[in-house]
Amino acid sequence: MKFIDLFAGIGGIRLGFESVGFECVFSSEWDEQACQTYFANFGEMPAGDITKINPDEIPNHDILLAGFPCQPFSIIGAKAGFEHETQGTLFFNIEKILKVKQPRAFMLENVKNLIAHDDGKTFSIIKKHLKALDYKVYYKVLNALDYGVPQKRERIIIVGFKDDVNFEFPKPMPKGNRIDISKILEPETFIDKSLYVKDYIRERRNGLMKIKPDYDYISHENIGGNVTPHRYSCALRAGASSNYLLINNKRKPSARELLKIQGFPDNFKIVVPYTQIKKQTGNSVAVPVIKAVARQIKKALYEKEINDRQSKSKICA
Repeated sequence: MKFIDLFAGIGGIRLGFESVGFECVFSSEWDEQACQTYFANFGEMPAGDITKINPDEIPNHDILLAGFPCQPFSIIGAKAGFEHETQGTLFFNIEKILKVKQPRAFMLENVKNLIAHDDGKTFSIIKKHLKALDYKVYYKVLNALDYGVPQKRERIIIVGFKDDVNFEFPKPMPKGNRIDISKILEPETFIDKSLYVKDYIRERRNGLMKIKPDYDYISHENIGGNVTPHRYSCALRAGASSNYLLINNKRKPSARELLKIQGFPDNFKIVVPYTQIKKQTGNSVAVPVIKAVARQIKKALYEKEINDRQSKSKICA
């Protein structure tokens, strides 16, 4: 089955779906640096800004995939209807493609807060418009920590099907099987000296910690000025300060470690500067979460096909 990869970033969603046997036939991403990373790893340059692409020019596909940015719904007023409720947002472009291409299924990924945005009105509008296109919609907040990466990253996954299928979100792994940060750290000899923080930063960070662990940890300073060591990372953020996350309060995570925190494979190529990898991983997805969802989508679609064949066989008999 074929899929398209919208708001593709560096290809985290693509990796998850390709790993269970789906084929990518189209990708779109506007950020030039992200496109460089995407090209280096997938051998194709994504099409540009999705708002400038005619849906009719997109290849036919079975599944639409998008980790779309959640912009405020700027035109929601007394006037009802398609144009006034979603125009001016990037969701509008997804909706247009679904309407024109009619894929069998879709998967959308967004921040957990989408559910609560504008007192729930934004998410209600999204669900209403997806259902109006005759999709049965499922959604759930999944935590990357439960699917094999050392990162607490809660994201909403929205899945839809044209057919009446038996779909269930993937079950989380037992808490005792979670991966801690020590499993993805590179040897210190591999770490560039520029990633080590100055003495005063390290001393200040240590002074803010109430616990002095004897294991590898990652810390960040929250809004209240508290620093707590954890065996796993908090959510990577594209726009975070340079010292947002520190390994053992000594250094920033390396580019390879940032990718591993998101579950990217060891052979994923790094072709842009550290500052760009930091931004790109912060904007990306936890690959094992997407892989787990992709496996469930595949299972639901294939079970539907098998049931349809069996029904036809009975009728013919």
